[in-house]
Amino acid sequence: MASKKVNNVYIKDAFSIAGPVEKRGSIQNYDLTMDDYYYKTKTFEQAEIKMQKVVVENLLQKNHLLHSDIDLLVAGDLSNQISVSSYAASTYNIPFLGVYSACASFVESLIVASEMMESKKKSNMLCVTSSHNLAAEKQFRFPIEYGAPKPNTTTFTATGAVASLLTKEPSKIKIESYTIGTIVDMGITDATHMGAVMAPAAAKVLISHLTELNRTVDYYDLILTGDLGCIGAKILGEYLKRNHGIRLKNHLDAGCELYLKSQEETYAGASGPVALPLYLFNKVLKQKKGKRILIIGTGSLHNLFFVNQKLSIPSIAHAVSLEVA
Repeated sequence: MASKKVNNVYIKDAFSIAGPVEKRGSIQNYDLTMDDYYYKTKTFEQAEIKMQKVVVENLLQKNHLLHSDIDLLVAGDLSNQISVSSYAASTYNIPFLGVYSACASFVESLIVASEMMESKKKSNMLCVTSSHNLAAEKQFRFPIEYGAPKPNTTTFTATGAVASLLTKEPSKIKIESYTIGTIVDMGITDATHMGAVMAPAAAKVLISHLTELNRTVDYYDLILTGDLGCIGAKILGEYLKRNHGIRLKNHLDAGCELYLKSQEETYAGASGPVALPLYLFNKVLKQKKGKRILIIGTGSLHNLFFVNQKLSIPSIAHAVSLEVA
């Protein structure tokens, strides 16, 4: 069984920073925003490292905590060998676990931290993720300078970072349960159509979650997927309707919602592990869009080498159930 109930684990607080395109999008109340992609550093990768440090330091300061008050840091990003998270964590002297499920990494970090908090009786943990458009594009697709044409199925890697504080102290957001996903490979080889790659994985983990916990989709006020994008979100709805007889009436996709429709440069919407937490903490929870929320992180598990070798792209999705007071 891939699902498990969670006892006494709460998300006490979160802090986020958003990039220059994101701050022109659907959310106008980020904690911090960036004016440009360099963020007063020399490279895009160094900018992303700085982004992680900024959200961690601000979250700790906001909650009057020191580095020594944190029992575990769980973090992930899109860089090779999750280097951004490792470089950022090297400055803290906090026990560190790096995770990678591509754009599902943030939800995976919540699962890992929740399990560690229950089993090890720890009291304070940080879950951190980030992505940077110009760092990720040259790693997974093509550098922007290459000028490669992109179809409308393409998603636009979001720039930003989010840190969340997990505690045993009761707060307004409780982690109620989770479901760990399995790898799904539908034989798709198009790296510019991540929505089609990840939608079946999102459907599979959703069905597993509902079946194993004896629930229906109506149990949740909102089902929030991570970064299928607008086209991928439609594929998910059609896939569930045709194969499982499920009509998703309470579904939003963070990638589809993060930008405005007038932002043509974002194509089918946002991708990246930061898309879901940016929308969750800065829109869904602040606007009180429901008391029972299921978040599903979606990740495409490819790299440039395998795509160039014409291998099909595997995907993963993980789910976490939140109860909001």
